[in-house]
Amino acid sequence: MIQRTLLRQARALSSNVRSAPRTSLSRSQFLPVNRSLTRPITSSRWYTTEPEAKKAEGEVSATTEGKNGESEDPVKKELEAKSKEITELKDKYLRSVAEFRNLQERTKREIQAAKDFAIQKFAKDLVDSVDNLDRALAMVPEEKLNPQEKNEHLQDLVSLYEGLKMTESILMQTLKKHGLERFDPSVGGEKFNPNEHEATFMTPMEGKEDNTVFHTQQKGFKLNGRILRAAKVGVVKNK
Repeated sequence: MIQRTLLRQARALSSNVRSAPRTSLSRSQFLPVNRSLTRPITSSRWYTTEPEAKKAEGEVSATTEGKNGESEDPVKKELEAKSKEITELKDKYLRSVAEFRNLQERTKREIQAAKDFAIQKFAKDLVDSVDNLDRALAMVPEEKLNPQEKNEHLQDLVSLYEGLKMTESILMQTLKKHGLERFDPSVGGEKFNPNEHEATFMTPMEGKEDNTVFHTQQKGFKLNGRILRAAKVGVVKNK
């Protein structure tokens, strides 16, 4: 009896052990399930278009270049400042040299002009005396200079005339050495030049061109090529 009882208990126990897993599985079907835990884990991926990628690369390179440029800016700025300063100093130097040379040339011209025209006032006062000497010689007629009969008084006049003529010649040579020259436009029949001549009258004349100087009322003077006194002349005017 005891053995049968033990055998029944052993069979009942083994049947309980075998049926336990099925019961737990069947119960789990009725339990609530957390879907977030059962969702499969997938890796997230980001997608970009090509222009956006290039733009991003450009921004990155610009940022990198900006940082590099900022690090080099002080040196570049200093070099630019120095080169600008050198250019300005060179320009000032060239201007100073040019101004100095212009000053030298202007000073030379002024010194030469002072030398050439130092006697200008003296020459203006002297030409009146030369005119008087010229008038005195012009007052002697030619027939008295070549008398047919010998006359003591006429011979004295001829000697005086020759002495005055020699004095005038020496005086004009001396004045020419110092740049003062006398000119007579009627000798060569020159054309009227308002820069050198002063027309006192005009008259028609046959056989001569218009604006030709035919008479000199007062001779002119030049000092080193500059007109000291214009010649007073008569001019032909046929029309």
